[in-house]
Amino acid sequence: SPTPPFSSSISPTPFSSFLSTSHHTHFLITCSITRKMSRPIRRLFFCLLLLGCALSVHAVAQTRNNNLAFLTSPGIRGCTLGTRLPLIAARAKGSSAPSRCGKGVVKMVLDSGEKVKVGAKSGGYLTMEDIVGKTPLVRLARMDPEGEKRGNVILCKLEGNNPAGSVKDRPALNMIMAAEERGDIKPGDTLIEATSGNTGIALAMAAAIRGYKMILIMPDNMTEERRATMRVYGAELVSVPKSGGMERARDLALEMEAEGKGLVLNQFGNIDNPDAHFQSTGPEVWNDTDGRVTHFVSSMGTTGTIMGVSRYLKEKNPEVRICGVTPEEGSSIPGIRRWPKEYLPTIFEESRVDQTIEVNQKEAEETSRRLAREEGIFCGISSGGTVAAAIRLSQEVENATIVTIICDRGDRYLSTGVF
Repeated sequence: SPTPPFSSSISPTPFSSFLSTSHHTHFLITCSITRKMSRPIRRLFFCLLLLGCALSVHAVAQTRNNNLAFLTSPGIRGCTLGTRLPLIAARAKGSSAPSRCGKGVVKMVLDSGEKVKVGAKSGGYLTMEDIVGKTPLVRLARMDPEGEKRGNVILCKLEGNNPAGSVKDRPALNMIMAAEERGDIKPGDTLIEATSGNTGIALAMAAAIRGYKMILIMPDNMTEERRATMRVYGAELVSVPKSGGMERARDLALEMEAEGKGLVLNQFGNIDNPDAHFQSTGPEVWNDTDGRVTHFVSSMGTTGTIMGVSRYLKEKNPEVRICGVTPEEGSSIPGIRRWPKEYLPTIFEESRVDQTIEVNQKEAEETSRRLAREEGIFCGISSGGTVAAAIRLSQEVENATIVTIICDRGDRYLSTGVF
């Protein structure tokens, strides 16, 4: 066989590959075989061979045209090469059309449910908003021995690993970016929100990332750690008396908006809050358990987390049980609320919660301390409440995969004396 006229270090093209030693040998063998065929059969064979070659060329051209159409679509046009390449790779897995280019991010949702985001103005490098989500899911190793005997496993999603330290990073960023897309706000505007802490910190971070002024209204009994963190991100703080609680903070936010001092994002009634969890938290729970999740346990404050995750998991498997955690009457647990009917978040849909579990303050605080001592998970008091509820649930079921949310980190509660 003749030596191919190409350097071995160069990958052959589809046509030049026929000149390689092996393909040349196959070609000679094919010719030898066809000599033994009758003329009509030989003609048919070569017609089929030519048809195969034509179809191959057409497929290559079609792929090239599809990629060109993809690269010139509204979601991609104008992006850097460093942004386009990861998206082309992701597209091979099957995905929705790209979106949000021009706002700093290109986003696609893969067939698996995974969301791919690439910074359109970052040369392919990650920005802070790109690392929100994709938090670890870890198994409780020591705190539920009785449940393990029943074949159960409790998995904790460590939302404190988000850049601003809580599950609220997800809706905070999503509410701002969605409002931008609708044209409701633009960088430089002033945003207002009533918050008990974590949402305020997350919004302060997101506002800093996207270029907004942030006014946060909160009861004056919130921890100094939370207040200091919000100030570090550049937020302006407004306090209301403890006696008025979050209800008064919410009323004041609406009063300030009516006075033209800014736009209220309204986490309690903004559909972009649960949508953040439908788009990210829910798919992560489903994928990280390989679809084996049987129960999802979440505290209920604004109810955004439980609403969004419930919607996603129920679409995947209607048999998944959604369990909401509320405080017992008289208990005060940061991040878990028992709302008066007139203040019940409008994003809340009772039909999306299969079961409600009540926990008391002492139980939530003790479980938080146990999580640190026995599992190495240093988390807030609401997370102690949800894990306490998950352990209680584990005593009642068998062969269950129970997923619960660790909402934030415990270092925000050091001044409370709980630890």
